[in-house]
Amino acid sequence: MNDEIYMREALRIAKNALGRTSPNPLVGAVVVKDGKIIAEGWHRQAGTPHAEIHALNMAGELAQGATLYVTLEPCSHFGRTPPCVNRIIESGIKKVVAAMKDPNPKVAGRGFEILRNAGVEVEIGLLEAEARRLNEVFLKFITEKLPFVTLKFASSLDGKIATATGESQWISCEESRKFAHKLRDLNDAILVGVGTVLADNPSLTTRLVEGKNPVRVIVDSTARTPLDSKVVIDKSARTIIAVTENAPNEKISMLKSHGVEIITAGDGERVDLKILMKKLAEMEITSVLVEGGGKIHFSMLNAGLVDKIYAFIAPKIIGGKNALTAVEGAGFEKLSDAIELKNFTAEKLGDDILLSGYIRENF
Repeated sequence: MNDEIYMREALRIAKNALGRTSPNPLVGAVVVKDGKIIAEGWHRQAGTPHAEIHALNMAGELAQGATLYVTLEPCSHFGRTPPCVNRIIESGIKKVVAAMKDPNPKVAGRGFEILRNAGVEVEIGLLEAEARRLNEVFLKFITEKLPFVTLKFASSLDGKIATATGESQWISCEESRKFAHKLRDLNDAILVGVGTVLADNPSLTTRLVEGKNPVRVIVDSTARTPLDSKVVIDKSARTIIAVTENAPNEKISMLKSHGVEIITAGDGERVDLKILMKKLAEMEITSVLVEGGGKIHFSMLNAGLVDKIYAFIAPKIIGGKNALTAVEGAGFEKLSDAIELKNFTAEKLGDDILLSGYIRENF
């Protein structure tokens, strides 16, 4: 079916901007005339032209009477850029085939309505499941006002992420580590607990050529992050430290003087992770990669904040009852309360196995 071929091409080219369009969605557009693709484009970055505009600019006068295939409903409002529907109508496009409606309340079917009122034929729903998966981050952010959260860890066959002495480099193989850095590149932020900072002093940056460093978020109730830690002195990425109202003002002031941003989330002994996620979303941080230790992993899971899991399993056995595990905390008392992944997949990465799946897909 040609329609499906053209939409798959639109979905494919939308992925050219993976990790670069936040807080906007990934969108691809293809212009077809007389059974041939004459132009295509994808959205590259927030504040720049949308996919439809790139495609129509390429098509020029040939857009007259053509069909536009687009992965998401064309926008109908003034945001960082003008509405796309106006340009589509002006170009003479006769038909628009869209994979899905935009859940953004500022659009939400209005773009389709404007097109139809202007005499443009509209079809909706082609490869919608694929389009929704492509924009899982945007869909959660725009509908729930929360970032999409991915939890990642590397462990041995027996579930250990470090030995009893704390040694963890390197459990996973080189291919897995490269993939992990790609995950950092794709996410807006990376989150760890202060325990990880104190134990490992990580940079939490992306070691990829042309990679994008995520915003570093440290969960640190009482502002214990050392002033000489890499997340403070390395200015290659923003650092946000989440504290409670009980954190000493003197420590907060010192961290701020070093360029660290402070978020206060909760007034108890521990940072309220739900409040923290809401505040990150208000800062237009749409995706968070959790890459900490077992305690922060359990806290995020127990709070119902995790959407997706990546587990890198190495063919090693570490053993030891005091060795660190991927998920610690209180744990779940009953097997019926255990978290089960949906849409579970497994693939080989070097000597490791990468297991991935979803905890929730309600958006």
